[in-house]
Amino acid sequence: MGPSQQNSCSGYQQNTEIAAVLWIMSVLFSRIRGMFFLLFLTWFCSGQPAPPLLRFSVYLDPLNMVYLRWDHDEQEMMTFELQVHTTGWVAFGFSPHGELPGSDIVIGGVFSNGSIYFSDFHVVDDATLEEDDSQDYQLLSVTENETSTTMLFKRHLRTCDSNDLDITMDTARLITAFGTDDTVQLFKGQKFSKSLFLMRYRSPSNLTDPKIFFTYDLRLDNFAVPVEETKYACTFLPLPRVKQKHHIYKFEPVITPHNITLVHHILVYACGNASVLPSGIDDCYGANPDFALCSQVVVGWAVGGESYQFPDDAAYSIGTPWDPQYVRLEIHYSNFDLVSGLIDSSGVRIYYTPEVRKYDVGILQTGIFTFPVHFIPPGAESYRSYGLCNSSQFDEMNGTPVPDLHVFAYLLHTHLAGRGVKVAQYRNEKQLGIICEDNKYDFTLQEIRDMKEILVIKPGDEILVECNFQTLDRSGITFAGPSTMNEMCLSFLFYYPHNNISSCMGYPDILYVAHVLKQEASDAVEGMMAMDFVDWNNETVKTAEKAAKEADQIVVIKTINEIQKNESGLIRDIHIPERAVCHNVSVQQTLSDLRATANLRLTAVHNFESSTTKEFVSLPLLFLTQLLFAWIIFSSEYRK
Repeated sequence: MGPSQQNSCSGYQQNTEIAAVLWIMSVLFSRIRGMFFLLFLTWFCSGQPAPPLLRFSVYLDPLNMVYLRWDHDEQEMMTFELQVHTTGWVAFGFSPHGELPGSDIVIGGVFSNGSIYFSDFHVVDDATLEEDDSQDYQLLSVTENETSTTMLFKRHLRTCDSNDLDITMDTARLITAFGTDDTVQLFKGQKFSKSLFLMRYRSPSNLTDPKIFFTYDLRLDNFAVPVEETKYACTFLPLPRVKQKHHIYKFEPVITPHNITLVHHILVYACGNASVLPSGIDDCYGANPDFALCSQVVVGWAVGGESYQFPDDAAYSIGTPWDPQYVRLEIHYSNFDLVSGLIDSSGVRIYYTPEVRKYDVGILQTGIFTFPVHFIPPGAESYRSYGLCNSSQFDEMNGTPVPDLHVFAYLLHTHLAGRGVKVAQYRNEKQLGIICEDNKYDFTLQEIRDMKEILVIKPGDEILVECNFQTLDRSGITFAGPSTMNEMCLSFLFYYPHNNISSCMGYPDILYVAHVLKQEASDAVEGMMAMDFVDWNNETVKTAEKAAKEADQIVVIKTINEIQKNESGLIRDIHIPERAVCHNVSVQQTLSDLRATANLRLTAVHNFESSTTKEFVSLPLLFLTQLLFAWIIFSSEYRK
């Protein structure tokens, strides 16, 4: 056979094979398209949600038995996944103050026969649990394996049910509880409470680590903590020596083991390069004023905080002639139990990189100047204090025009009497809005929080910090000061691009306040002392609050080079924005929601569940089974 004949035969054979394959495919499709429809119908009717991408997670108890994952979306919906180390009932919810009474909770689980239960409740008092008429938590799945129960559900940030607590920009008090079986006994089961900020906007997955980076520790070296309730220890340390510009892009606390309850806060302040700095370790605000030099915050940590990484386009600059070479490390110790023999080497670890970013970060300290002229009366249910920043002199004090401040994060700070902090912005005597706030402030959770969107502050704007204090447990005046039992009212605004302004804080004319309270005083010291002679009651507390707000405000502005200038200003009213519209879930339930309400079984959504998980046969297995069945049908048809 010649070559042309061979090509002809092979081409015919190829065409025959192609035709056979096409016929096989058509028969296969005709036989199994009904199966595909059945598969689609099974998938659709199952109501199984896609595994959610939940960016944030934390353990809610000290023994790591209760693990929470969560996230929120633009539709004001927050999704939770609660995994508890129990095969009994589990409960999760929100509390006004960390206790069960007044809580808004859901309870769910899996019965031994495989059926599930899930419902929205509220706690009336220490012994009464009532089911909500409006079920505003939407169940997505609840599964159980040999050791754990996992509940996936969602709710709107604000529902229309008066028994539900709103999820806001405030610190949330979360309540979790569980039992060993499915007999729900909320008041007898194990219970935990944890403060948590839920409205986060950036997670580690949203950040990019540089390819080249170095670490550097700024720490005390075996410091003997004195037997005093409060100690501020300061020392001056060099920053890393680099030959070209680098960026500090991340920092984290380094706390000596077993001293976590001892260390109240850690601050690192940049020093002007012309500063003459002392050596050694001494009291930050004691007899030697040199140890209080340097006031521009570089990084900071406080109780409850964690590590922090700047956004991908900004970081703190080191290594140029304009950047600081030395910093002041300040550590506040609270040794309330007066324990002796404590040795501490705590501090901060910084991460820096030669891969520089677009912007240089700065931190502006605002609020009330920490000075005893700021006071809080005893026995106050609520007492509001105000600290004003008037930025009209920023250009002059900076030495060059100050660019707009693009605020991307904040840290709020008070001591034990603080109950809330609010920061407002004004331009041309009109309020633009609220920069940041926490009306449920928790002293044990002081962390850097990211803004949802970049907020722009222009030179000339006013920044007003309002702090709400409660002193029902105090019989004497609380003055501003460094001790934990003193008070502070501060807001640290993280912004870019960097400028030379370190702080901008205000305080009221104490003489005006004393005279309104009918006390004699000729200077600020006498004005402060006069507060001890006031007969404090509800009326005088409100009178003092009103007088301090109406008084002329002295605004103290400081630069990195310790240049200080005083300005003046007035406290303006803060207008509270209208609350978001509530969502009535009862008229918006989808097919899957109705199935959940009807307590129909839902499939598991976790790959890590064991083979003993009480759930339906997985859909991928069903899919393979149907394909195999279709192939058998095809094979038998083809053999005909």
